[in-house]
Amino acid sequence: MLDSSLGLHPQVALRPEPFGALAYHFHTRKLVFLKHPDVVRVVRSLADHATVADALVACEIDERRWPSFDKAITSLYESDMLCESTELEASGVADTTAESPTGTVR
Repeated sequence: MLDSSLGLHPQVALRPEPFGALAYHFHTRKLVFLKHPDVVRVVRSLADHATVADALVACEIDERRWPSFDKAITSLYESDMLCESTELEASGVADTTAESPTGTVR
């Protein structure tokens, strides 16, 4: 997934928590725990970068940690919490910091 261009799915909201964040998908009603603040930081920045690897570099994630981030990002993608950037463009989502229907900042 490191070469993929991804972003937070438009129907997913992140709620900050002391351990990281909760991700809730409004359509599928899935709830996922992001168990580390660094993962949250990377997920929030994905849409701002051409690839997942670029987001990891921008977030200053040590390259030795990339395999665990790759696994987490893959899991989030497979659970529809993340989607391809082309899907974001097609949905008309230009700003991934917009508020969700619940008022939670994504």
